[in-house]
Amino acid sequence: MEISIEDLYEDVLAKSARGLGLSAGQLAESTGLEKEEIRGALRGEFVEEQARKLAPVLNLDADALVLLGEKYWRPLPVDIPGLACFNTPFEDMEVNAFLLWDPATKDAAIFDSGADASGMIEFIRSKALKAHGVWVTHTHRDHIEDLQAIVKAFDCPIHVAEKEMANFGNAFSAGTSFHLGGLHIETRLTWGHAMGGTTFVATGLQRPVAIVGDALFAQSMGGGMVSYKDALSTTFSEIFSLPEDTIICPGHGPMTSVAEEKKVNPFFAANF
Repeated sequence: MEISIEDLYEDVLAKSARGLGLSAGQLAESTGLEKEEIRGALRGEFVEEQARKLAPVLNLDADALVLLGEKYWRPLPVDIPGLACFNTPFEDMEVNAFLLWDPATKDAAIFDSGADASGMIEFIRSKALKAHGVWVTHTHRDHIEDLQAIVKAFDCPIHVAEKEMANFGNAFSAGTSFHLGGLHIETRLTWGHAMGGTTFVATGLQRPVAIVGDALFAQSMGGGMVSYKDALSTTFSEIFSLPEDTIICPGHGPMTSVAEEKKVNPFFAANF
């Protein structure tokens, strides 16, 4: 199943403008564009000349923003043993949950539940995998809606970052590591979208894998609901410092890679 890009051109403009506290009027004044042109762009009307004027004011990479507006880029498909994505509808969007396992020992780790964990539960049983727990990227409802179904199915613990201050699960601090069979899972705090947003970096498969929640999407990022500044800085320092072949597993949209996002992500491409 092909998963659509999560954020469109207008979504990226709006996230940046909101994060920087810039109104349509301020954008018009700073870019020399008319207010109606700004409003049109925020409605999704893509004009390359306008995008290139907006990009520096919004601290976005112009070439990457234009690429997003043109709507033709797609990340390379990801298919490695020991990694599966489960995409389920939640209200007006779709949300991802992920499963990692050691193909040799069948020890498995679940990351988030998504809106409906039934497909993942069936997959785990069909492969005779040993689910050792659920690791939560952050506690926004769409990502944890069906946690209890997983716990009921496998009698396994839930692990949640202590900074999320959840009233359930086992709390862990950033930097804590977990081991499952041949898998090593490192935790990195990538907050800003959520107070305790966590990226889980797993090694032991053919390529490194980073389950990032809403810290980063293909060609975009989660909104800075807690702190836009910190969402940008922690994502940059904790995710873009990973090896370029690292697979990015986002909470929404298709899987991508560090190398690809360095080139096509409007929020970060200017740094590379």
